[in-house]
Amino acid sequence: MSIAVLFPGQGAQYIGMGKDLYESFENVRSIFDKADQILNEQFLDLVFNGTEEELKRTENTQPGILMVSVAIYELMRSFGIKADMTAGLSLGEYSALVATGSIAYEDALPLVRKRGQFMQQAVPEGKGAMAAVIGLDKEILKSCCKDAQTVGIVGIANYNCPGQLVISGETLAVQKASELAAQAGAKRVILLNVSGPFHSPLLKPAGEALEAELGSVEIKDPVIPVISNVTARPVKAAAEIRDLLVKQVSSPVLWEDSIRYMIDSGVDTFIEMGPGKVLTGFVKKIDKSLKTMNVEDLSTLDTALKELGVK
Repeated sequence: MSIAVLFPGQGAQYIGMGKDLYESFENVRSIFDKADQILNEQFLDLVFNGTEEELKRTENTQPGILMVSVAIYELMRSFGIKADMTAGLSLGEYSALVATGSIAYEDALPLVRKRGQFMQQAVPEGKGAMAAVIGLDKEILKSCCKDAQTVGIVGIANYNCPGQLVISGETLAVQKASELAAQAGAKRVILLNVSGPFHSPLLKPAGEALEAELGSVEIKDPVIPVISNVTARPVKAAAEIRDLLVKQVSSPVLWEDSIRYMIDSGVDTFIEMGPGKVLTGFVKKIDKSLKTMNVEDLSTLDTALKELGVK
């Protein structure tokens, strides 16, 4: 068995995520409690008891998901589960880098909070949008985006899996590309409830601000391969990681290619660690024959450990 661990990105969050694991395992509790100390606030109270609206704010979502994801990874390691490769969707790439020893948890939490703030500040609210396009070939969608660029910036932001792509850019251009995609035969086009046009050229100022922050963070070579969103290939050196994290904010996420690279490298089991199970859904659409599971609470932990043969 060759295992890849996947870490979710923004949008997977929910109030109470990780709470039953926090109450049941000392190592999870330690990582969660450390977040309160690092962020110097009652962060756990927000994650466990706050409002959806408050948690949905990018600067809260990003450290929240990272905290839960890293804690679950450490929990699974304590049961003897080891990853041969890892990847994370957008924000999830930071969870992967923490899990592989490339970035310290103490550095990653404030870093992703600032990343969220920079992304929020890069484009005024209402000026940008994103839409999921279901059931349309990527080349046809690229053509729709090109035609829509007469009214503004728009392009493909996420190549998630066959038949599921996400476009991002200026609001009018996203609306125009969405209309053209529907006319071209897309099964559905869904405007996403997000706070900005992520993974589009409009986010380049956020990347520049992030670059300055990354300059003061120690980054080590990862101990196992981390597949980059930008290249869909392993990142090996610290300097390369820093450069790709800057580019990642405004570049398309090559998720399908990342999964295919891991499959071609011999991975046959994918475990999503963190809130939700969106990523395992993408993997199944890429290759139904693969073993997939997610771990986000006591119930899914129990199921995963049984499937993995852990007593």
